[in-house]
Amino acid sequence: MESTSIWLLTLGGLSAVIIFDLILAVLRRNKETSMAEAGIWTVIYVTAALVFGYFMPNWTTDPNAQKEFFAGWLTEYALSVDNIFVFVIILSRLQVEKTKQQLVLLLGITIALVLRGGFIAAGSAILEKFSGAFFIFGAFLIFTAYKLLAEHDEKEWKEDRLVTFLRKKGTTTFTIALISLGFTDLVFALDSIPAIFGITRDPYIVVCANFFALMGLRQLYFLLQGLLQRLVYLSKGLSFILAFIGFKMIIEAFHGIGIHKLAGIELPHIAIEVSLGIIVATLVVTAVASLTATRDDGSEIV
Repeated sequence: MESTSIWLLTLGGLSAVIIFDLILAVLRRNKETSMAEAGIWTVIYVTAALVFGYFMPNWTTDPNAQKEFFAGWLTEYALSVDNIFVFVIILSRLQVEKTKQQLVLLLGITIALVLRGGFIAAGSAILEKFSGAFFIFGAFLIFTAYKLLAEHDEKEWKEDRLVTFLRKKGTTTFTIALISLGFTDLVFALDSIPAIFGITRDPYIVVCANFFALMGLRQLYFLLQGLLQRLVYLSKGLSFILAFIGFKMIIEAFHGIGIHKLAGIELPHIAIEVSLGIIVATLVVTAVASLTATRDDGSEIV
């Protein structure tokens, strides 16, 4: 268990980065983000997560903490990239000016942090008092995986009644986009929090993995706007990861209530090394297969 000082130092440092990014977005709200700039900042944030994970054993006592952090961060980062898919569609359909996208994106990401913080606290409290929640979380992830697998290759976004109502009331496009992104964040938080709890129950790792996964998404949005059209199998890869974590949670739930065999079959104990390996392999295969199956212009090869 991490000490209070470690919690305060970590949260203080991560919050400072978020505040810095917010100030930067405000100062540059009337400027477009270039691909080069977005690439540099993305590398900086990814490197920061790798460095944090590398040095984590220096202030944690859990021997699995480092592996759990990397597995959780990769899963949350992949889900966040899928979130960007929807962000791109919403902002393009609402025709938000490129000079305004920086601020609305960062505010949307800030909303995501707040929502995930609430869900993390609620999830920790539920699992602490009701271990059977692993069955519910696991089943929910498997259902989410099925929905991702069954959805059309081309994501669709249609204006709902709220957006139509806000338009009639004269609400600005900026505000409508912010509300739409906030609602999207809520939906994705419902998937991401059970997923991370399927990897670790340490609140410190859960919080850090989510913070680092959401850091730099504003810059990643501008970097991946074109590339996203080529990641045609991303949802399929995420579907497999969520299904794997869901089944892992259910197996752990059975072990937790003293059931170690089902129909005479021994239920395995899935080590964190195995989970991390499966997550990394799935993301690599998904990326390579997607880029191989698409042309340079982003269209899928028939």
